[in-house]
Amino acid sequence: MDERLGTFENEADAYAQCEAAGYTAMKFDFPADDNEFHWHDFDSLTFVTAGELTIFDVDSGESRTCGVGTKIIGRKRVVHREKTVGFSAIIGFADDPEKLSHPINKPLPVTV
Repeated sequence: MDERLGTFENEADAYAQCEAAGYTAMKFDFPADDNEFHWHDFDSLTFVTAGELTIFDVDSGESRTCGVGTKIIGRKRVVHREKTVGFSAIIGFADDPEKLSHPINKPLPVTV
């Protein structure tokens, strides 16, 4: 998972990194959550600007707690889950955010 983590200096740097990557940046405040394993159908960059977010990666079995200054490189179709008491972030989307399919958190297929 470490190859999907980086750093940034401040919000201006986060926006600049999104622009350099050709990503659309948006700022979000997320409430407390402890979600189920899921995946996304888009690549993203998440820049934690307040609070903490713990990410659990199903493939590696690893978890990482990401605080302020952490950049998370999200790849489409990577199964993961998140736990937080609340955090703020600038998220860069590789695809047009208005055209993303919903739900954003895609559920895992049901196995019988």
